[in-house]
Amino acid sequence: MPKMTFVLADNKELTVEVPNGISVLEAAHKNAVALEGACEGSLACSTCHVIVDKEWYDKLKGATEDEEDMLDLAFGLTHTSRLGCQIMMSDALDGLRVSLPSATRNMMVDKK
Repeated sequence: MPKMTFVLADNKELTVEVPNGISVLEAAHKNAVALEGACEGSLACSTCHVIVDKEWYDKLKGATEDEEDMLDLAFGLTHTSRLGCQIMMSDALDGLRVSLPSATRNMMVDKK
């Protein structure tokens, strides 16, 4: 089973096993990693924004136009930013490293 490492906001690292076909967002939730995913992976927010280590970024399937549009709303956007709901684990991604940004911007919160 492939493994991946989350670099948490406090710089601690958590390496977990992730079944093939599971998104980085789902892996975070299954391992109590604080990656929000307010839209539950429906590509309607940017709260599952992660920063992919440079050595892994080019190994990912390219971002769709819809993902790029959502990334434009992400806090702390970088050249290797992706949405965790759009990265599906596979054997080819064994060893993947992603960092959580220091904050998120949730546009889905009801502002009263």
